[in-house]
Amino acid sequence: MRGRGRDVPGLVKQARDGDPRAVARLISLVEEGYTDVAAALVGHPGSAHVIGLTGSPGVGKSTVTNELIRAFRTAGRRVGVLAVDPSSPFTGGAILGDRVRMQDHATDAGVYIRSMSSRGHLGGLAAATPQAVRVLEGAGCDVVLVETVGVGQAEVEVASLADTTIVLLAPGMGDAIQAVKAGILEIADVFVVNKADRDGADATYRDIQGMLNLAPPASSRKTPDVPEWRPQVVRAVANRGEGIDKLVAAVEKHRAWLIGTGELARRREARAAAEIEAIALGRLRDRLGSVRDGTALPKLAARVAAGELDAFNAANDLLGGLRT
Repeated sequence: MRGRGRDVPGLVKQARDGDPRAVARLISLVEEGYTDVAAALVGHPGSAHVIGLTGSPGVGKSTVTNELIRAFRTAGRRVGVLAVDPSSPFTGGAILGDRVRMQDHATDAGVYIRSMSSRGHLGGLAAATPQAVRVLEGAGCDVVLVETVGVGQAEVEVASLADTTIVLLAPGMGDAIQAVKAGILEIADVFVVNKADRDGADATYRDIQGMLNLAPPASSRKTPDVPEWRPQVVRAVANRGEGIDKLVAAVEKHRAWLIGTGELARRREARAAAEIEAIALGRLRDRLGSVRDGTALPKLAARVAAGELDAFNAANDLLGGLRT
């Protein structure tokens, strides 16, 4: 969809000049599915460091995000935050409450915080999150923090969006086998053992270090010619600000590795490819929806159910009809 007569290029210019209302309007437009925003942002790619934060519910993602904002602002960087909250599978509603925990930065003109509902989208993010990241980059943010919903064992979509992925853990997460099952060894660039003042924090730290010693690094599995990146493990007590300096140092070390090895460009190209694929699949689903309301799909389904046609050839016939 197009922007309903809105001056989208004008909004982009205002956003780049630091107008938070223009940023809010642009993100609202991409959430509503308007495509003019992406076109208007061409030529303003930005160079923000996109940092994803993920972990189980209650592990302290919002508190760590709040402290990272403070650290980056102290360094003079402009920060954008996208906090994704889950939506109810029954009512579709969502309590966008992460900003409540970030009130320290509510009046800071160098910080933009936006809560987004997942709207049923799986993977820990909202469907519009990649475009919202582009808006914040185009608006001149130096750092974009993307906080996912509380995730389980398969919701790791943030790894395909972020330059650096931070996985938060807390004492009581379970034994080391749970860490392997969760898939976090494959997506984390930095681990944070938060609430490290609690009993069991040392055991959690040792479990993660032990699993890292057993598992081959993700970088060597994907691109053998890239020097190895070993995920950093940091202890923190975020609600007291402890360990945040070490976390920032680990993040900066990872960014230097990304730039020095060329991995940053590779990850961003992979991010763009995933974004294009998601848009194309979404449009294909829309076209299939229109076919579902017609006669082609019911006729093919009847033939498959009657044993006259197999499902694979039926799907080929359906896709062939979409090309005409």
